[in-house]
Amino acid sequence: MSALTLALDIGGTKLAAGLVDADGNLVHRAQTPTPDGDPEILWAAVASLLTDVRSAAEATIGAVGIASAGPVDVPAGTVSPINITEWHRFPIVERVETATGLPAYLGGDGLCMAMGEWWRGAGRGRRSLLRMVVSTGIGGGLVLDGAPFHGRTGNAGHVGHVVVEPDGDACTCGGRGCVETVASGPHLARWARTHGWAGADARQLAEDAAGGDEVALRAFARGADAVARTIASVAAVCDLDLVVVGGGVAKSGALLFDPLRASLQTYAGLDFLRGLQVVAAELGGDAGLVGAAALAAHHGRFG
Repeated sequence: MSALTLALDIGGTKLAAGLVDADGNLVHRAQTPTPDGDPEILWAAVASLLTDVRSAAEATIGAVGIASAGPVDVPAGTVSPINITEWHRFPIVERVETATGLPAYLGGDGLCMAMGEWWRGAGRGRRSLLRMVVSTGIGGGLVLDGAPFHGRTGNAGHVGHVVVEPDGDACTCGGRGCVETVASGPHLARWARTHGWAGADARQLAEDAAGGDEVALRAFARGADAVARTIASVAAVCDLDLVVVGGGVAKSGALLFDPLRASLQTYAGLDFLRGLQVVAAELGGDAGLVGAAALAAHHGRFG
């Protein structure tokens, strides 16, 4: 790995870029709001951000790692983020390579967060892990046998659409009963309201649960049980060492993790899953940047 890697994280509300050293330290960071409008206006904001961050480099930059909201198409080097409607099959890898003169490697944001936790966060020293986000939506990314796992198109790790209630609510993906329809923040709050809770959102739900509100506690227990079912299924398929959970709902701490771990004892019954651990994410909002750099360091290996 060269002295520095240029990392880019493309999201629906903000664009972030940074310089990451060979030890995984984020030594410089900048961000700007994601602009609305023409695709080229958005690209201009990305290009300007990359230029500004590169100017802060005090050592050689060897490559660019790109984390993007999905869907992504890693073989084609394009992105079509659901939350950035201006970009449909936008050739981000080609644009970044042309603008910087450096090789660029693309990964979905869930995968890059997984790589970040594997390299510098809660997953250090582990061989195979799932990094799961439980927030407004639910997503994830996989590191298997010490390498990023993209899948066929680059979209592996969409664990929010594991079905946990076959007769459950319709999901925005077109399916029904996905874990996202049970355990995401908005759905936790919605379920609680249908059972007599009078609060506004998942943040207030967590506050009320911490204060002992029975319905709020039941909502978290129900969501945690759905997450545990998802984790048990993915872990059985992938033979995981570790699951790292982050996101807004995960910030509730023991309200989520205690019932999650208890339910996991029921669902993860195979002998080889007995050592599976579930822990909180460590890197926070910069996991995508650190993970994008890790992806570039692995030369964007596709598998």
